[in-house]
Amino acid sequence: MNYQKELDKTLEQLDKEAKVPTLLLHSCCAPCSSYVLEYLSQYFQITVFYYNPNIYPESEYTKRILEQQTLIGQMKSKHPISFMAGAYDKERFYTMAEGMEALKEGGARCMKCYELRLREAAEVAKKGNFDYFTTTLSISPMKNAVKLNEIGMRLAEEYQVAYLLSDFKKKNGYKRSIELSKEYGLYRQDYCGCEFSKREREQQKA
Repeated sequence: MNYQKELDKTLEQLDKEAKVPTLLLHSCCAPCSSYVLEYLSQYFQITVFYYNPNIYPESEYTKRILEQQTLIGQMKSKHPISFMAGAYDKERFYTMAEGMEALKEGGARCMKCYELRLREAAEVAKKGNFDYFTTTLSISPMKNAVKLNEIGMRLAEEYQVAYLLSDFKKKNGYKRSIELSKEYGLYRQDYCGCEFSKREREQQKA
């Protein structure tokens, strides 16, 4: 499936119907959300949902969540962008990752982490009566857009909230996120977020 084409179809339909639906956008970090917000705020009333219990250490979590809030405050958008913080329940992440600590980034542990965060987003979207939910994660060249969309579609069926299909790295989305990061002076981390990805990146550098 071409996820960008599917997204284009949805956006075209919204334009025709002159609708501005609500979107709960799970965000992994400010830099990745920058392009997605610039792009989707033309069509949706967005609530950025920051739920990332995987981030290590806690000082890094604090740095990233503050950066996200700062970006939202600075960005100009056609439709309103609001912010919602999820719980930093890091023990939930470690319980999920048990037995998979040594796996390389991009493997089964990461797939479980995708689902952990997307499931929380789906639950919040359901409770908040949002029209759609999705995630910024697919903008990264390191993230598996196919798996993300498969998980999103499965959760959409389970929670009865529409999942916005996407592959935000398309249309030079990742490149634009780098440009916007420079424009807004955003902190760009050099590892995904969890203790295991940090360790792997440090080994690569060494």
